[in-house]
Amino acid sequence: MAGRIEIGAVIIGDELLSGKRQDRHQAALIQSLAALGLELSWLRIVGDDADLLTDTFRETLGREAWVFSFGGIGATPDDRTRGCFARALGRPLVRHPEFVALLEARFGEDAYPNRVRMAELPEGSTLIPNPVNGIPGFACARHFCVPGFPAMAEPMVRWVLASHLAGVAPAQRPVERALRLFGIPESRLVPLLEAMEAEYPDLRISSLPGFHEGQPRIELGVRGETGRTALAFEALQRGLVEAGFVATRDELELLPMRGAASSTEGSPVGTAV
Repeated sequence: MAGRIEIGAVIIGDELLSGKRQDRHQAALIQSLAALGLELSWLRIVGDDADLLTDTFRETLGREAWVFSFGGIGATPDDRTRGCFARALGRPLVRHPEFVALLEARFGEDAYPNRVRMAELPEGSTLIPNPVNGIPGFACARHFCVPGFPAMAEPMVRWVLASHLAGVAPAQRPVERALRLFGIPESRLVPLLEAMEAEYPDLRISSLPGFHEGQPRIELGVRGETGRTALAFEALQRGLVEAGFVATRDELELLPMRGAASSTEGSPVGTAV
């Protein structure tokens, strides 16, 4: 989609890959982004291996993206986000004086020698306030690193969105128009969908195949700016009739609009793989 803002997420922890814990960050981030009309572009789930995590950050730093990183910012040896991000960025870790002051105010002498390690951040970092326990995350180079605990991460992400991304959010939230087509194999729709993408490169044209009572069922969607989406959705319905997939538009099952003018706004709209 033309002019689309790229937003990524890195979710860190061996416990996610081993199955000890299930990820909750993805769904919460998607919902928080949707409130601003933004969408998640990609997601990485990475274990605690330092080399792999450093390489992941080198990759994400090479993109013109806003990136949320979840986990690995504590004080124990397996909390490697700060060090790996600093190496990927090519900057040293330095003690952030405001962070040190927060730790000293809360823990006094017990801030040393271990808790204070959390204040060692990549040079140039700023703090992300934590309303739950006061231990902040950090922001650097359009990356926002927050704890792995969802109860802390979620309000911190909302603060980041309000403080850093509200200004880049689209003036108008995107909408999605969709319909269901029955009894037609998806492969037969390829020429029509290619033509739609060529005609409307600024929109998302989607096809989600499935089955209903043993017959193919396909959900076709158009997503983007309201006016352009309306034009493309009209063209899609017309194209299905002209190609002979249905005799009349009455054979198409039109779904409720999702997005800016929708009563289902903020609810999950599906899972892409």
